[in-house]
Amino acid sequence: MPKLPILKAKSLIKALRKLGFVECRQRGTSHLIMKHFDGRRTSIPVHSSKDIPRGTLGSILRDVDISRDEFLKALRQ
Repeated sequence: MPKLPILKAKSLIKALRKLGFVECRQRGTSHLIMKHFDGRRTSIPVHSSKDIPRGTLGSILRDVDISRDEFLKALRQ
């Protein structure tokens, strides 16, 4: 199983959009809620200069029920 990359929030949001997620709402200035039409949703920490740690990225992928391979494929597109 490939290792998850360390990403900025912008790259993660772009990949999730490719997988059918849309921005539902922004909570304050630091968290973005993204939702899929089938009801899956997750919260993404948005801090302009900080990376999203691998553990947090793994938790987000588990929240939205996406495999690492599926996510990495969307990230490369």
